Amino acid sequence: MRLDKLLTVTATATRSEAARAVRTGTVLVNGRAVKSASVQVDPERDAVVYCGTKVEYRAHHYLILNKPEGYVSATEDGREKTVLELLPQKYTTLGLFPCGRLDKSTVGLMLLTDDGELAHRLLSPRRHVTKRYLFRVKFPLNEGECAQFREGLVLEDGYETKPAGIELFSDMKSGIITLVEGKYHQIKRMMQALHNQITHLERISFGPLTLPEDLPRGAWRELTGEEEQSLLDAAKTV
Repeated sequence: MRLDKLLTVTATATRSEAARAVRTGTVLVNGRAVKSASVQVDPERDAVVYCGTKVEYRAHHYLILNKPEGYVSATEDGREKTVLELLPQKYTTLGLFPCGRLDKSTVGLMLLTDDGELAHRLLSPRRHVTKRYLFRVKFPLNEGECAQFREGLVLEDGYETKPAGIELFSDMKSGIITLVEGKYHQIKRMMQALHNQITHLERISFGPLTLPEDLPRGAWRELTGEEEQSLLDAAKTV
């Protein structure tokens, strides 16, 4: 693998940044400064240091994003801002994509990855990966409506949803919803079936991942080693 490609696929630097660092002698391969960013390296065996930091090669990348309102869950869109626009340039060339979708007006936890196999397993309807949402509705809910929600509802197009969890807070207009499927605008359509309307929706968990309290809206970070392993384990078992 070319050195500059290694630096880009590890989100260490862009190709132009890699070329500049090589010119200044701050990229080392096995302890020696390289003279060209096109030199071939073995990411599994060679020790690469970029500007004093060891480069860790990864086959795949996993980022957690606190999605803000107004962004669409897509890699590109001719009219709307996409969630990938929230990332710095060195990440936009990695082939990352949203694992699952959140509506433009829905906020909260989103997983971005380039691991297609893991995404397929987590999103497969047969695997029932749980997703939890904080919600608020326009009109108070009663226990009878919550019971209908828990049993599954028939939507306007005739689709019958799987049973969903709902925990109602004391104001009777907000709470936590748990889904095991992810149909288009599902929670909004389920509330419409109860003649109600969602006014706020925030995903707070996806499988084993929980939205970090210290991650501001619009911010992102790579998964910790523990989070990444829990996600990989979940993909194996679900």
